[in-house]
Amino acid sequence: MDHVRLSGQLLCKNTTEAELVTAYLPGHIELTRKEPGCILFEVAPTQDPLIWLVEERFTDPEAFRTHQERGASSLWGRMTSAITRDYTISGLGR
Repeated sequence: MDHVRLSGQLLCKNTTEAELVTAYLPGHIELTRKEPGCILFEVAPTQDPLIWLVEERFTDPEAFRTHQERGASSLWGRMTSAITRDYTISGLGR
């Protein structure tokens, strides 16, 4: 079975959005890595202070969807909802 893979970027419009990522990302990473089915969860800054690279791997579509739902309703999700996400997702099969 193929894993679900998300790969892409968080693209902040300004330093205010970048500060939100810096403030709320550590808690989001900690919670995500504890989720059942999480194989890999990495969010790394780039040389551009407004862009972060995102790599995620989950064991199956159910684990990935559960993560997406939890993330959207979390403090991270609420505080960063306006930040542009440019992601490619593979392995969902539907």
